[in-house]
Amino acid sequence: MQVKLIFQITQHIRDEMLMKSLENYFGCGKFSISTRGGYGDFQVGKFSDITGIIIPFFQNNKIEGVKSEDFKDWCKIVMIMKDKHHLTLKGLEQIKTLRSSMNKGRY
Repeated sequence: MQVKLIFQITQHIRDEMLMKSLENYFGCGKFSISTRGGYGDFQVGKFSDITGIIIPFFQNNKIEGVKSEDFKDWCKIVMIMKDKHHLTLKGLEQIKTLRSSMNKGRY
Protein backbone atom coordinates (compact mmCIF):
# COMPACT_ATOMS: atom_id res chain seq x y z
CA MET A 1 0.00 0.00 0.00
CA GLN A 2 1.18 3.50 -0.79
CA VAL A 3 0.12 6.85 0.66
CA LYS A 4 0.22 9.87 -1.63
CA LEU A 5 -0.60 13.30 -0.29
CA ILE A 6 -2.15 15.84 -2.67
CA PHE A 7 -3.56 19.29 -2.03
CA GLN A 8 -6.26 19.94 -4.63
CA ILE A 9 -8.72 22.71 -5.48
CA THR A 10 -11.31 22.01 -8.17
CA GLN A 11 -13.29 24.72 -9.91
CA HIS A 12 -15.47 25.19 -12.98
CA ILE A 13 -13.51 25.88 -16.16
CA ARG A 14 -14.83 29.46 -16.21
CA ASP A 15 -12.39 30.08 -13.32
CA GLU A 16 -9.37 28.93 -15.35
CA MET A 17 -7.54 32.26 -15.04
CA LEU A 18 -7.98 32.28 -11.27
CA MET A 19 -6.79 28.69 -10.97
CA LYS A 20 -3.73 29.34 -13.14
CA SER A 21 -2.90 32.34 -10.96
CA LEU A 22 -2.56 29.99 -7.97
CA GLU A 23 0.53 28.47 -9.61
CA ASN A 24 2.13 31.91 -9.75
CA TYR A 25 0.95 32.98 -6.30
CA PHE A 26 2.16 29.88 -4.46
CA GLY A 27 5.14 29.23 -6.72
CA CYS A 28 4.28 25.54 -6.81
CA GLY A 29 1.64 23.15 -8.03
CA LYS A 30 0.05 22.66 -11.40
CA PHE A 31 -3.30 23.55 -12.94
CA SER A 32 -4.84 21.12 -15.41
CA ILE A 33 -8.15 20.91 -17.19
CA SER A 34 -10.07 17.70 -16.68
CA THR A 35 -10.33 15.35 -19.65
CA ARG A 36 -14.00 15.00 -18.73
CA GLY A 37 -14.37 18.73 -19.31
CA GLY A 38 -16.18 21.40 -17.41
CA TYR A 39 -13.69 21.82 -14.60
CA GLY A 40 -10.03 22.09 -13.72
CA ASP A 41 -7.81 21.14 -10.82
CA PHE A 42 -4.98 22.97 -9.10
CA GLN A 43 -2.81 20.31 -7.43
CA VAL A 44 0.25 20.37 -5.22
CA GLY A 45 1.85 16.98 -4.63
CA LYS A 46 5.40 17.77 -3.54
CA PHE A 47 5.61 17.13 0.20
CA SER A 48 8.01 20.01 0.87
CA ASP A 49 5.66 22.44 -0.93
CA ILE A 50 2.70 21.15 1.07
CA THR A 51 4.51 21.52 4.41
CA GLY A 52 6.44 24.69 3.57
CA ILE A 53 3.93 26.70 1.51
CA ILE A 54 0.36 25.37 1.50
CA ILE A 55 -0.11 24.53 5.19
CA PRO A 56 1.46 27.77 6.49
CA PHE A 57 -0.72 29.78 4.09
CA PHE A 58 -3.94 28.21 5.33
CA GLN A 59 -2.84 28.38 8.96
CA ASN A 60 -2.43 32.14 8.49
CA ASN A 61 -5.57 32.50 6.35
CA LYS A 62 -8.18 30.45 8.16
CA ILE A 63 -10.62 28.26 6.26
CA GLU A 64 -14.18 28.58 7.51
CA GLY A 65 -17.04 26.10 7.52
CA VAL A 66 -16.88 22.33 7.18
CA LYS A 67 -13.74 22.54 5.02
CA SER A 68 -11.84 23.78 8.09
CA GLU A 69 -12.44 20.38 9.70
CA ASP A 70 -11.20 18.63 6.56
CA PHE A 71 -8.08 20.81 6.63
CA LYS A 72 -7.40 19.90 10.28
CA ASP A 73 -7.68 16.19 9.50
CA TRP A 74 -5.53 16.61 6.39
CA CYS A 75 -2.86 18.30 8.53
CA LYS A 76 -2.99 15.35 10.94
CA ILE A 77 -2.27 13.05 7.98
CA VAL A 78 0.63 15.30 6.97
CA MET A 79 2.09 14.97 10.49
CA ILE A 80 1.69 11.18 10.40
CA MET A 81 3.64 11.15 7.15
CA LYS A 82 6.22 13.65 8.36
CA ASP A 83 6.92 11.42 11.36
CA LYS A 84 7.13 8.39 8.99
CA HIS A 85 4.28 6.65 10.84
CA HIS A 86 2.55 6.02 7.50
CA LEU A 87 5.14 3.26 7.06
CA THR A 88 3.53 1.29 9.87
CA LEU A 89 0.23 -0.59 9.91
CA LYS A 90 -1.02 1.56 12.81
CA GLY A 91 -0.18 4.75 10.93
CA LEU A 92 -1.94 3.51 7.79
CA GLU A 93 -5.04 2.71 9.83
CA GLN A 94 -4.98 6.20 11.35
CA ILE A 95 -4.78 7.72 7.87
CA LYS A 96 -7.65 5.53 6.61
CA THR A 97 -9.81 6.57 9.55
CA LEU A 98 -9.07 10.27 9.06
CA ARG A 99 -9.57 10.02 5.31
CA SER A 100 -12.93 8.27 5.63
CA SER A 101 -14.34 11.20 7.63
CA MET A 102 -13.15 13.89 5.20
CA ASN A 103 -15.11 15.64 2.46
CA LYS A 104 -18.33 13.77 1.67
CA GLY A 105 -17.65 11.29 4.49
CA ARG A 106 -18.15 14.08 7.03
CA TYR A 107 -21.77 14.76 6.04
